[in-house]
Amino acid sequence: MSGTGTISRRLVALLAIASGLAVANLYYAQPLLHELAGAFGASSAAAGLVVTVTQLGYAAGLLLLVPLGDLVPRRRLVVLVLLVAAIALAGSALAGSLAIFEAVALAVGCASVVAQVLVPMAADLAAPERRGQVVGTVMSGLLIGILLSRTLSGLVAAVAGWRTVFWSAAVAMLLLALTLRLALPLERKSPGMGYPALLRSTAALVRREPLLRRRSLIGALGFAAFSALWTTIAFLLSGPPYHYGLAVIGLFGLVGAAGALCASFAGRVADRGWARPATLTFALLVAAAFLLLLAARTLLLPLIVGIVLLDIGVQGNHITSQTLIYRLRGDARSRITSAYMTANFLGGAAGSAAAGALYAGRGWTGVCVLGLVIAASLVSVWIWDALRPIASAAAVAG
Repeated sequence: MSGTGTISRRLVALLAIASGLAVANLYYAQPLLHELAGAFGASSAAAGLVVTVTQLGYAAGLLLLVPLGDLVPRRRLVVLVLLVAAIALAGSALAGSLAIFEAVALAVGCASVVAQVLVPMAADLAAPERRGQVVGTVMSGLLIGILLSRTLSGLVAAVAGWRTVFWSAAVAMLLLALTLRLALPLERKSPGMGYPALLRSTAALVRREPLLRRRSLIGALGFAAFSALWTTIAFLLSGPPYHYGLAVIGLFGLVGAAGALCASFAGRVADRGWARPATLTFALLVAAAFLLLLAARTLLLPLIVGIVLLDIGVQGNHITSQTLIYRLRGDARSRITSAYMTANFLGGAAGSAAAGALYAGRGWTGVCVLGLVIAASLVSVWIWDALRPIASAAAVAG
Protein backbone atom coordinates (compact mmCIF):
# COMPACT_ATOMS: atom_id res chain seq x y z
CA MET A 1 0.00 0.00 0.00
CA SER A 2 3.04 2.23 -0.35
CA GLY A 3 2.29 5.76 -1.37
CA THR A 4 -1.44 5.26 -1.87
CA GLY A 5 -2.34 8.70 -0.55
CA THR A 6 -5.38 7.19 1.15
CA ILE A 7 -4.55 8.23 4.70
CA SER A 8 -7.18 10.49 6.23
CA ARG A 9 -6.56 13.39 8.57
CA ARG A 10 -8.42 11.52 11.28
CA LEU A 11 -6.14 8.50 10.96
CA VAL A 12 -3.04 10.74 10.89
CA ALA A 13 -4.26 12.34 14.13
CA LEU A 14 -4.88 8.93 15.72
CA LEU A 15 -1.44 7.69 14.71
CA ALA A 16 0.10 10.84 16.20
CA ILE A 17 -1.75 10.38 19.49
CA ALA A 18 -0.94 6.66 19.64
CA SER A 19 2.74 7.31 18.92
CA GLY A 20 2.86 9.90 21.69
CA LEU A 21 1.21 7.63 24.24
CA ALA A 22 3.43 4.66 23.37
CA VAL A 23 6.75 6.50 23.43
CA ALA A 24 5.82 8.29 26.67
CA ASN A 25 6.51 5.03 28.52
CA LEU A 26 10.22 5.61 27.96
CA TYR A 27 10.25 8.91 29.80
CA TYR A 28 7.94 8.63 32.80
CA ALA A 29 10.88 7.75 35.04
CA GLN A 30 13.14 10.65 34.04
CA PRO A 31 11.69 13.39 36.30
CA LEU A 32 11.35 10.77 39.07
CA LEU A 33 14.99 9.71 39.24
CA HIS A 34 15.64 11.71 42.39
CA GLU A 35 12.49 10.22 43.95
CA LEU A 36 13.41 6.68 42.86
CA ALA A 37 16.91 7.07 44.30
CA GLY A 38 15.39 8.03 47.65
CA ALA A 39 12.70 5.34 47.59
CA PHE A 40 15.18 2.55 46.87
CA GLY A 41 18.12 3.97 48.85
CA ALA A 42 20.31 4.31 45.75
CA SER A 43 22.82 6.88 44.47
CA SER A 44 22.06 9.34 41.67
CA ALA A 45 24.38 7.42 39.32
CA ALA A 46 22.58 4.12 40.06
CA ALA A 47 19.16 5.71 39.56
CA GLY A 48 20.35 7.31 36.33
CA LEU A 49 20.96 3.81 34.94
CA VAL A 50 17.15 3.42 34.75
CA VAL A 51 17.25 5.67 31.68
CA THR A 52 20.13 3.72 30.13
CA VAL A 53 18.45 0.34 30.69
CA THR A 54 15.14 1.58 29.28
CA GLN A 55 16.87 2.88 26.17
CA LEU A 56 18.76 -0.38 25.70
CA GLY A 57 15.45 -2.22 25.93
CA TYR A 58 14.01 0.11 23.31
CA ALA A 59 17.02 -0.51 21.06
CA ALA A 60 16.42 -4.26 21.41
CA GLY A 61 12.77 -3.80 20.46
CA LEU A 62 13.77 -1.69 17.47
CA LEU A 63 16.22 -4.33 16.33
CA LEU A 64 14.07 -7.42 16.94
CA LEU A 65 10.42 -6.31 16.76
CA VAL A 66 10.10 -3.34 14.40
CA PRO A 67 11.36 -5.24 11.28
CA LEU A 68 8.34 -7.54 11.70
CA GLY A 69 6.25 -4.69 10.30
CA ASP A 70 7.55 -5.67 6.85
CA LEU A 71 6.58 -9.30 7.42
CA VAL A 72 3.26 -9.43 9.32
CA PRO A 73 0.19 -7.15 9.45
CA ARG A 74 1.15 -4.19 11.59
CA ARG A 75 -2.26 -3.96 13.27
CA ARG A 76 -1.73 -7.37 14.85
CA LEU A 77 1.87 -6.54 15.80
CA VAL A 78 0.89 -3.22 17.40
CA VAL A 79 -1.86 -4.73 19.55
CA LEU A 80 0.33 -7.57 20.84
CA VAL A 81 3.24 -5.28 21.73
CA LEU A 82 0.91 -2.84 23.52
CA LEU A 83 -0.39 -5.67 25.69
CA VAL A 84 3.18 -6.60 26.62
CA ALA A 85 3.83 -2.93 27.44
CA ALA A 86 0.83 -2.89 29.80
CA ILE A 87 2.16 -5.94 31.69
CA ALA A 88 5.67 -4.45 31.94
CA LEU A 89 4.37 -1.12 33.23
CA ALA A 90 2.37 -2.92 35.89
CA GLY A 91 5.61 -4.64 36.87
CA SER A 92 7.26 -1.21 37.26
CA ALA A 93 4.50 -0.15 39.64
CA LEU A 94 5.01 -3.29 41.74
CA ALA A 95 8.83 -3.19 41.86
CA GLY A 96 10.28 -3.54 45.35
CA SER A 97 13.90 -2.65 44.60
CA LEU A 98 15.89 -0.62 42.10
CA ALA A 99 17.33 -3.80 40.58
CA ILE A 100 13.83 -5.14 39.90
CA PHE A 101 12.68 -1.76 38.58
CA GLU A 102 15.62 -1.65 36.17
CA ALA A 103 14.98 -5.22 35.01
CA VAL A 104 11.36 -4.37 34.26
CA ALA A 105 12.46 -1.09 32.64
CA LEU A 106 14.25 -3.21 30.04
CA ALA A 107 10.91 -4.81 29.12
CA VAL A 108 9.12 -1.44 29.18
CA GLY A 109 11.65 -0.08 26.72
CA CYS A 110 11.42 -3.10 24.44
CA ALA A 111 7.61 -2.93 24.33
CA SER A 112 7.50 0.83 23.71
CA VAL A 113 8.51 0.52 20.04
CA VAL A 114 4.91 0.78 18.82
CA ALA A 115 5.53 4.34 17.63
CA GLN A 116 8.28 3.09 15.31
CA VAL A 117 5.83 0.61 13.79
CA LEU A 118 3.21 3.33 13.26
CA VAL A 119 5.52 5.95 11.69
CA PRO A 120 6.51 3.79 8.67
CA MET A 121 2.86 2.73 8.39
CA ALA A 122 1.92 6.40 8.02
CA ALA A 123 4.69 6.84 5.45
CA ASP A 124 3.32 3.86 3.48
CA LEU A 125 -0.19 5.28 3.45
CA ALA A 126 0.82 8.81 2.45
CA ALA A 127 1.24 10.07 -1.10
CA PRO A 128 4.93 10.66 -1.98
CA GLU A 129 4.53 14.44 -2.21
CA ARG A 130 2.97 14.55 1.29
CA ARG A 131 5.13 11.93 2.97
CA GLY A 132 7.39 14.37 4.79
CA GLN A 133 4.41 16.35 6.04
CA VAL A 134 2.53 13.24 7.24
CA VAL A 135 5.61 11.79 8.92
CA GLY A 136 6.26 15.18 10.52
CA THR A 137 2.70 15.34 11.85
CA VAL A 138 2.85 11.85 13.35
CA MET A 139 6.25 12.68 14.80
CA SER A 140 4.82 15.88 16.29
CA GLY A 141 2.45 13.68 18.28
CA LEU A 142 5.33 11.46 19.31
CA LEU A 143 7.43 14.41 20.45
CA ILE A 144 4.54 15.97 22.35
CA GLY A 145 4.12 12.60 24.07
CA ILE A 146 7.78 12.71 25.11
CA LEU A 147 7.38 16.20 26.52
CA LEU A 148 4.03 15.72 28.24
CA SER A 149 5.15 12.40 29.72
CA ARG A 150 7.67 14.17 31.93
CA THR A 151 5.17 16.83 32.97
CA LEU A 152 2.38 14.34 33.64
CA SER A 153 4.74 12.02 35.50
CA GLY A 154 5.92 14.76 37.81
CA LEU A 155 2.40 16.04 38.53
CA VAL A 156 0.88 12.61 39.16
CA ALA A 157 3.80 11.53 41.35
CA ALA A 158 3.53 14.72 43.40
CA VAL A 159 -0.18 14.08 44.03
CA ALA A 160 -0.49 10.29 44.19
CA GLY A 161 3.02 8.83 44.34
CA TRP A 162 5.37 7.50 41.68
CA ARG A 163 3.78 4.04 41.51
CA THR A 164 0.50 5.59 40.34
CA VAL A 165 2.33 6.93 37.29
CA PHE A 166 3.08 3.42 36.07
CA TRP A 167 -0.33 1.97 36.97
CA SER A 168 -1.94 4.74 34.92
CA ALA A 169 0.38 4.08 32.00
CA ALA A 170 -0.50 0.37 32.06
CA VAL A 171 -4.22 1.16 31.81
CA ALA A 172 -3.53 3.62 28.98
CA MET A 173 -1.75 0.89 26.98
CA LEU A 174 -4.72 -1.46 27.35
CA LEU A 175 -7.13 1.20 26.10
CA LEU A 176 -4.81 2.10 23.23
CA ALA A 177 -4.55 -1.54 22.17
CA LEU A 178 -8.34 -1.76 21.92
CA THR A 179 -8.63 1.52 19.99
CA LEU A 180 -5.99 0.62 17.42
CA ARG A 181 -7.40 -2.88 17.01
CA LEU A 182 -10.62 -1.24 15.81
CA ALA A 183 -9.18 1.69 13.83
CA LEU A 184 -6.08 0.53 11.96
CA PRO A 185 -6.48 -0.74 8.39
CA LEU A 186 -5.87 -4.44 7.86
CA GLU A 187 -2.86 -5.05 5.66
CA ARG A 188 -2.45 -8.03 3.39
CA LYS A 189 1.12 -9.28 3.47
CA SER A 190 2.66 -12.27 1.79
CA PRO A 191 5.79 -13.13 3.75
CA GLY A 192 8.64 -13.66 1.29
CA MET A 193 11.17 -14.59 3.95
CA GLY A 194 11.46 -16.00 7.43
CA TYR A 195 12.33 -14.06 10.57
CA PRO A 196 16.10 -14.80 10.53
CA ALA A 197 16.27 -13.73 6.88
CA LEU A 198 14.33 -10.59 7.76
CA LEU A 199 16.91 -9.62 10.38
CA ARG A 200 19.76 -10.37 7.96
CA SER A 201 18.13 -8.17 5.34
CA THR A 202 18.02 -5.30 7.84
CA ALA A 203 21.79 -5.56 8.26
CA ALA A 204 22.15 -5.76 4.48
CA LEU A 205 20.24 -2.50 4.09
CA VAL A 206 22.71 -0.79 6.41
CA ARG A 207 25.62 -2.13 4.35
CA ARG A 208 24.11 -1.09 1.01
CA GLU A 209 22.70 2.33 1.84
CA PRO A 210 25.27 5.01 2.73
CA LEU A 211 22.50 7.54 3.30
CA LEU A 212 21.01 5.29 5.97
CA ARG A 213 24.40 4.92 7.67
CA ARG A 214 25.11 8.65 7.75
CA ARG A 215 21.65 9.61 8.91
CA SER A 216 21.81 6.89 11.57
CA LEU A 217 25.04 8.42 12.86
CA ILE A 218 23.46 11.89 12.93
CA GLY A 219 20.48 10.46 14.79
CA ALA A 220 22.67 8.62 17.31
CA LEU A 221 24.66 11.76 18.09
CA GLY A 222 21.53 13.89 18.38
CA PHE A 223 19.84 11.50 20.75
CA ALA A 224 23.00 11.18 22.82
CA ALA A 225 22.87 14.95 23.36
CA PHE A 226 19.15 14.84 24.11
CA SER A 227 19.57 12.02 26.64
CA ALA A 228 22.55 13.67 28.31
CA LEU A 229 20.38 16.65 29.23
CA TRP A 230 17.22 14.84 30.29
CA THR A 231 19.02 12.16 32.29
CA THR A 232 20.66 14.72 34.57
CA ILE A 233 18.26 17.65 34.66
CA ALA A 234 16.20 16.20 37.53
CA PHE A 235 19.33 16.11 39.71
CA LEU A 236 20.20 19.71 38.77
CA LEU A 237 16.71 21.04 39.48
CA SER A 238 16.25 19.15 42.75
CA GLY A 239 19.51 20.53 44.20
CA PRO A 240 20.76 24.02 44.98
CA PRO A 241 20.01 26.72 43.99
CA TYR A 242 16.70 25.49 42.53
CA HIS A 243 15.37 22.96 45.06
CA TYR A 244 12.34 22.20 42.87
CA GLY A 245 9.86 19.45 43.69
CA LEU A 246 8.56 16.69 41.41
CA ALA A 247 5.69 18.74 39.94
CA VAL A 248 7.90 21.66 38.93
CA ILE A 249 10.63 19.40 37.53
CA GLY A 250 7.99 17.65 35.43
CA LEU A 251 6.79 20.99 34.04
CA PHE A 252 10.19 21.52 32.41
CA GLY A 253 9.11 18.97 29.83
CA LEU A 254 6.80 21.62 28.41
CA VAL A 255 9.75 23.92 27.76
CA GLY A 256 10.82 21.67 24.90
CA ALA A 257 7.49 22.02 23.09
CA ALA A 258 9.24 24.01 20.36
CA GLY A 259 10.93 20.81 19.23
CA ALA A 260 7.56 19.17 18.67
CA LEU A 261 6.12 22.25 16.98
CA CYS A 262 8.98 22.32 14.45
CA ALA A 263 8.55 18.67 13.43
CA SER A 264 6.03 19.26 10.66
CA PHE A 265 8.09 22.24 9.45
CA ALA A 266 11.23 20.08 9.27
CA GLY A 267 9.33 17.51 7.20
CA ARG A 268 8.24 20.19 4.73
CA VAL A 269 11.82 21.50 4.49
CA ALA A 270 13.04 18.00 3.56
CA ASP A 271 10.19 17.60 1.04
CA ARG A 272 11.42 20.78 -0.69
CA GLY A 273 15.01 19.58 -1.00
CA TRP A 274 16.62 21.74 1.69
CA ALA A 275 17.76 18.92 3.96
CA ARG A 276 21.50 19.60 3.81
CA PRO A 277 21.46 23.26 4.97
CA ALA A 278 18.76 22.36 7.51
CA THR A 279 20.99 19.63 8.95
CA LEU A 280 23.82 22.11 9.59
CA THR A 281 21.44 24.65 11.08
CA PHE A 282 19.98 22.11 13.50
CA ALA A 283 23.47 20.89 14.49
CA LEU A 284 24.57 24.45 15.27
CA LEU A 285 21.46 24.89 17.43
CA VAL A 286 22.59 21.90 19.53
CA ALA A 287 25.98 23.57 20.03
CA ALA A 288 24.35 26.89 20.97
CA ALA A 289 22.09 25.08 23.42
CA PHE A 290 24.93 23.59 25.44
CA LEU A 291 26.85 26.88 25.46
CA LEU A 292 23.81 28.44 27.11
CA LEU A 293 23.32 25.48 29.43
CA LEU A 294 26.78 26.05 30.89
CA ALA A 295 25.26 29.05 32.67
CA ALA A 296 22.20 27.09 33.80
CA ARG A 297 23.95 25.80 36.90
CA THR A 298 22.76 28.95 38.66
CA LEU A 299 20.58 30.83 36.12
CA LEU A 300 17.09 29.78 35.04
CA LEU A 301 16.75 31.73 31.77
CA PRO A 302 19.75 30.07 30.02
CA LEU A 303 18.35 26.71 31.11
CA ILE A 304 14.96 27.39 29.51
CA VAL A 305 16.39 28.80 26.27
CA GLY A 306 18.96 26.00 26.09
CA ILE A 307 16.28 23.32 26.40
CA VAL A 308 14.26 24.96 23.61
CA LEU A 309 17.24 25.17 21.25
CA LEU A 310 18.36 21.63 22.00
CA ASP A 311 14.92 20.17 21.32
CA ILE A 312 14.57 22.11 18.05
CA GLY A 313 18.04 21.04 16.91
CA VAL A 314 17.73 17.36 17.79
CA GLN A 315 14.15 16.87 16.65
CA GLY A 316 14.63 18.92 13.49
CA ASN A 317 17.47 16.70 12.35
CA HIS A 318 15.49 13.61 13.38
CA ILE A 319 12.51 14.49 11.17
CA THR A 320 14.78 15.51 8.31
CA SER A 321 16.58 12.18 8.51
CA GLN A 322 13.37 10.14 8.61
CA THR A 323 11.97 11.95 5.59
CA LEU A 324 15.13 11.17 3.62
CA ILE A 325 15.57 7.53 4.58
CA TYR A 326 11.91 6.70 3.81
CA ARG A 327 12.68 7.48 0.15
CA LEU A 328 15.09 4.57 -0.07
CA ARG A 329 12.90 1.44 -0.16
CA GLY A 330 9.12 1.57 -0.05
CA ASP A 331 8.93 -2.17 0.70
CA ALA A 332 11.39 -2.01 3.60
CA ARG A 333 10.38 0.98 5.69
CA SER A 334 9.98 -1.01 8.89
CA ARG A 335 13.48 -2.45 8.50
CA ILE A 336 14.88 0.99 7.65
CA THR A 337 13.17 2.36 10.77
CA SER A 338 14.62 -0.50 12.80
CA ALA A 339 18.19 0.22 11.68
CA TYR A 340 17.91 3.98 12.05
CA MET A 341 16.15 4.02 15.42
CA THR A 342 18.36 1.28 16.88
CA ALA A 343 21.34 3.53 16.20
CA ASN A 344 19.44 6.45 17.77
CA PHE A 345 18.72 4.67 21.01
CA LEU A 346 22.16 3.12 21.30
CA GLY A 347 23.43 6.67 21.03
CA GLY A 348 20.86 7.74 23.62
CA ALA A 349 21.89 4.98 26.00
CA ALA A 350 25.56 5.96 25.65
CA GLY A 351 24.70 9.62 26.19
CA SER A 352 22.65 8.97 29.31
CA ALA A 353 25.27 6.64 30.81
CA ALA A 354 28.09 9.10 30.12
CA ALA A 355 26.07 12.03 31.45
CA GLY A 356 25.16 10.21 34.65
CA ALA A 357 28.79 9.35 35.33
CA LEU A 358 29.98 12.87 34.47
CA TYR A 359 27.34 14.48 36.66
CA ALA A 360 28.41 12.34 39.61
CA GLY A 361 32.09 13.27 39.08
CA ARG A 362 32.11 16.68 37.38
CA GLY A 363 28.65 18.06 37.96
CA TRP A 364 26.56 20.02 35.47
CA THR A 365 29.64 21.47 33.74
CA GLY A 366 30.78 17.98 32.80
CA VAL A 367 27.40 17.26 31.20
CA CYS A 368 27.53 20.47 29.16
CA VAL A 369 31.07 19.75 27.94
CA LEU A 370 29.85 16.32 26.83
CA GLY A 371 27.03 18.04 24.91
CA LEU A 372 29.46 20.39 23.19
CA VAL A 373 31.65 17.45 22.12
CA ILE A 374 28.59 15.74 20.67
CA ALA A 375 27.56 18.94 18.85
CA ALA A 376 31.05 19.26 17.36
CA SER A 377 30.75 15.66 16.17
CA LEU A 378 27.44 16.47 14.47
CA VAL A 379 29.04 19.36 12.58
CA SER A 380 31.96 17.11 11.62
CA VAL A 381 29.59 14.53 10.13
CA TRP A 382 27.89 17.30 8.15
CA ILE A 383 31.27 18.48 6.80
CA TRP A 384 32.15 14.91 5.83
CA ASP A 385 28.80 14.59 4.09
CA ALA A 386 29.37 17.85 2.19
CA LEU A 387 32.87 16.81 1.08
CA ARG A 388 31.83 13.27 0.11
CA PRO A 389 28.22 13.51 -1.12
CA ILE A 390 26.28 10.32 -1.67
CA ALA A 391 25.81 9.48 -5.34
CA SER A 392 22.29 8.15 -5.08
CA ALA A 393 18.98 9.35 -6.44
CA ALA A 394 17.38 8.56 -3.14
CA ALA A 395 19.80 10.86 -1.40
CA VAL A 396 18.79 14.02 -3.23
CA ALA A 397 19.32 16.95 -0.88
CA GLY A 398 20.50 14.53 1.83
